[in-house]
Amino acid sequence: MRHKVFAILLAMFFLVAILGCGGYYMIKDPASGNVYYTTKIKDEKGGAVKFEDKKTQTSVTLQNSEVKKISKKEFKSALEAKEVKD
Repeated sequence: MRHKVFAILLAMFFLVAILGCGGYYMIKDPASGNVYYTTKIKDEKGGAVKFEDKKTQTSVTLQNSEVKKISKKEFKSALEAKEVKD
């Protein structure tokens, strides 16, 4: 039984480590509807997330957010769409 619990905890640790090792993310603030794009997310106290918005190059902290992992192509397209609007 102890080995089974240990194996499950170890698997969960590696899953979190793999998912946390980069990638491309779209983060939505449900309160304002704002959408942000980043490559790194830091978990803060109380469930908040902190990241740098790649569109505006600003640091953002959200208490309530929806995080979605996206492809590199989607990420690049979102950043290019912002540049066209400017």
